Amino acid sequence: MTKKYEPLTESYYYILLCLYKGPNHGYGIMQDAMKFSNNRVKIGSGTMYTAVSKMIKKGWIRDSITADDSDDRRRTYEITKEGTDILYGEIERLKELLNSAKLIENKI
Repeated sequence: MTKKYEPLTESYYYILLCLYKGPNHGYGIMQDAMKFSNNRVKIGSGTMYTAVSKMIKKGWIRDSITADDSDDRRRTYEITKEGTDILYGEIERLKELLNSAKLIENKI
């Protein structure tokens, strides 16, 4: 049986998507989310760090060890196997939504 995933918020989706390409720090994730969404999604720092904290607790992301850990203010994060599975599940859900919309596309 396929595991059912709950829909992600846009912030969660873009954070996981940004980390899928490799480890990154919070500011970098916020910048990448804007780029990936054509400047439509702007993740504020409060939203960013609340989401990161919750996703760490869920095991979807983790702190990443970097070569330069001398600056504690710039934490780097990376996606976990479970986070990757969650992201893939969301992508499949979004594909299903698009396919459903295509069924009525010519009738709108």
